[in-house]
Order: sequence, then structure tokens, then C-alpha cells
Amino acid sequence: MKIPKQEYTPEFRELAVKRVRSGQGISAVAKDLGLIEQTLRNWVKAAAAGKLNSAGGKVVTPEQMELSRLRAENIRLKRECEILKKATAYFARDVQ
Repeated sequence: MKIPKQEYTPEFRELAVKRVRSGQGISAVAKDLGLIEQTLRNWVKAAAAGKLNSAGGKVVTPEQMELSRLRAENIRLKRECEILKKATAYFARDVQ
């Protein structure tokens, strides 16, 4: 099953990069925001080069930003649930 590509708002990206620049670790910020670490590393690198946000970006409300974060977290939690279901089935089979 292919996971759909997640689109993040420019404001969300800037917030994530600011948290990393303020001294928080990339892994901690990525986990907190429901991101893949490499994605966040790419954003930090792009921000350092001044190319984080594409030109002509639309204005995004805080609600849209929160929705984007929650969607990413929802995908992560669904993956974790799938893994737990498979592990439960595997270990239940071994016990019998």
C-alpha cells in the first residue's frame, strides 16, 4: 500500500525549522510534529540556502496548519497500529 504524499504548509515548515534552530534536536522535533527525520533535515538545509518556501505560496490559517500536522500524525499512528496487529497475530499463533 502506497502512502499518499503529504503536503505541508510553508508556515508549518518554518515552525519546524525554527524549533531545530532554537536548539531542539531534529529527531525530537520530527517525532513531535509527526515528520520523517530526513524531511526535516531537507527543510533545514533548504532554509539555510534560502529556498525553504516556494514563491507564490498561499496564506494558510493556523487551523490548516494544525490539520496538516494531525494528518501526518494520523498516518504515523495507522502505521504503528498495523505493526501491532501483525505482531499480535504472530505471537498469538506461536502460543497455541
